[in-house]
Amino acid sequence: MNLRGYVKNMLKDSIKFFILNYWRSIDKKIFLSFVILFFLGLFFSFSSTSSLAGERLNKDYYFFFSKHLFFTFLALTIMIIISAIKTEIFEKLVIPLFAISFISLALVPIFGIEVKGAKRWIDLYFFRLQPIEILKPFFILMTVRILTFKKFENSQIKYILSFMLLSSVIILLIDQPDLGQSILLIISWIATVFISGVSMLFILVFFSIFLILFGSLLYFLPEKFGYIINRLITFFDPNQGDRFQSSSALDAIKLGGLTGQGMGEGILKESVPEAHTDYVIAVISEEYGSVVSILILIIFLYISFRIIKSCFNQDNEFFKISLSGLASLLIFQTFIHAGVNTNLLPTTGMTLPFLSYGGSSLVGSAILAGLVLNYTKNKAYLYD
Repeated sequence: MNLRGYVKNMLKDSIKFFILNYWRSIDKKIFLSFVILFFLGLFFSFSSTSSLAGERLNKDYYFFFSKHLFFTFLALTIMIIISAIKTEIFEKLVIPLFAISFISLALVPIFGIEVKGAKRWIDLYFFRLQPIEILKPFFILMTVRILTFKKFENSQIKYILSFMLLSSVIILLIDQPDLGQSILLIISWIATVFISGVSMLFILVFFSIFLILFGSLLYFLPEKFGYIINRLITFFDPNQGDRFQSSSALDAIKLGGLTGQGMGEGILKESVPEAHTDYVIAVISEEYGSVVSILILIIFLYISFRIIKSCFNQDNEFFKISLSGLASLLIFQTFIHAGVNTNLLPTTGMTLPFLSYGGSSLVGSAILAGLVLNYTKNKAYLYD
């Protein structure tokens, strides 16, 4: 056998061994659950965006679907790459990856583009990047890195530092403004530090500080944050404002019933702007029935259950708290989206992970999924 053939066979065997070793090490149930969600998002994207592109925007019927298809396969690739990297190597990349995503978020006020009164995106020519979607999973890891730092093991300063980290991100988000993502990060941070063993007194102190700062913003900057008060007033008293979007979403869910109106027969996507992102659960319920929406939520709950179950088998405190924080981030975002769609929560503009249209949302979901798969790997099958 010549050298070229020998190298070719070696490369082939190495790839085969890597794939086999990878498949044996990952949590297959979590992996398949993530893949199912990605492809459900792809399917529902075709249903919810074709009429929007063709009839309202005068574009090709497959315009949004083609973009969603591209980002779905990009997201799957990112998920697999992150999950395949050696856990020890990725642990060292937490700080630089967080730094890059944080700098991207900090650049939004300077280079960001404004859409409907909010400046949350950076135009990268090929697509609009929303940095907070990329930052969220790395924020959880960076918080855990601070909480598990050995020098702070017996000191309360780790909670103060993690609170300062949260505050720096929230300040940037409030400036955009993005109340929904701010609330999501706050409750995910609370869940993470609570799991790490913080006392309830610290959480109460933080909560008090947050309420004071939040109230001060509403009082001193009403021209910038007055929309928050309007949304809260409208939520508690529908007669005081316009609840067209949330009411339309709830009506669509009722109209769909258990079995739905049929593929493409829903009207919510034609009457509510950004229904394919912010109200995707309502669109699904209207066309395919509440049974399908409930099954989707069950998949998210099952993934969270598998993640928490894996925590009991973790000896490394960093991995254990990280998995708990990532599961909190995933489940809180899912149920905030569902709560807004069912009119149980005020409008926040929160996407549904894996299913909502949007490249940044899909990539952010892929990063979270890759981290979960990486940290839940069965170390007994890993090749050193």
